[in-house]
Amino acid sequence: MTRTAGRLRERNRALWFWVFVGPSVLGLLVFTYVPLGWSVWLSFFDAHNTVTPDTFVGLDNYTALLKDDAFTSSLWTFCVFTLFIVPATYAASLALALMVNRLRRAQAFFRSVFFLPAACSYVVAALIWKMSIFNGVRFGLANTLLGYVGVDQVAWLSTTDPPWYWLVIVTVRLWLQAGFYMILFLAGLQRISPTLYEAAAVDGARPGWQVFRHITFPQLRATSVAVVLLLVINAFQAFDEFYNLLSDARGYPPYARPPLVYLYYTALGQGQNLGLGSAGAVLLALIIAVVTVGQARWFGLGRKEAG
Repeated sequence: MTRTAGRLRERNRALWFWVFVGPSVLGLLVFTYVPLGWSVWLSFFDAHNTVTPDTFVGLDNYTALLKDDAFTSSLWTFCVFTLFIVPATYAASLALALMVNRLRRAQAFFRSVFFLPAACSYVVAALIWKMSIFNGVRFGLANTLLGYVGVDQVAWLSTTDPPWYWLVIVTVRLWLQAGFYMILFLAGLQRISPTLYEAAAVDGARPGWQVFRHITFPQLRATSVAVVLLLVINAFQAFDEFYNLLSDARGYPPYARPPLVYLYYTALGQGQNLGLGSAGAVLLALIIAVVTVGQARWFGLGRKEAG
């Protein structure tokens, strides 16, 4: 009886495990792994206007993509975007975390306020930035404020010299994601032992920059590495803000076109070259993987620190 009851309990545990986990595994398989595998398969075929091609072209899609100036230009756009958004978000989120962590009262309130933009849709935020703040006409908030100080109106999203559109793109992404990374830094700050600060005070360390430089910042190393990795990966996947800010009834301008926007027009545009678009998606995934692994090795992620 005991063995039978034990087997029944084990079966029930296995059954309930798959009841709860099964739908997630099925969804992951159907909506993630199967499309990924199908995309890799399509990248080796001439797939114009079809997802079931029969003309095998080997690596022709990849070579054509690497020779396409528009694709290489989209990679440079990503590099510029990363150069702006990663340091800006890192500094802003760390500053917010330090500020909130020092609060004695209403810490939960301010933590929620700063995190709230992370729950906002990228599309909605982009439209607010485009139509209300950086409208490009005298009714836009930015141009209204500039008018008060006697500065002429600026066509923020269509001016390429200087490229003011970067200000719009970077600020909307910064507003959307700074609160999320602030939470990560807050978690890192709260793991720092208070005894380290007490020992520093006994040794005569001055509160402020000296304590931050020699205690707080080094203790946030693991959190900083994770934040930088996530920021770079998310920069590679930028699409919503670029597309909704810069596109209009005439289409998308030739500048500031990141890889996902390029692939969108390649695979779903007039030509609907799904083979070329799939090859671009595979190359983009490989680039993300290489950059992520390279960063992890550079920062020593997962390596045991010397005792």
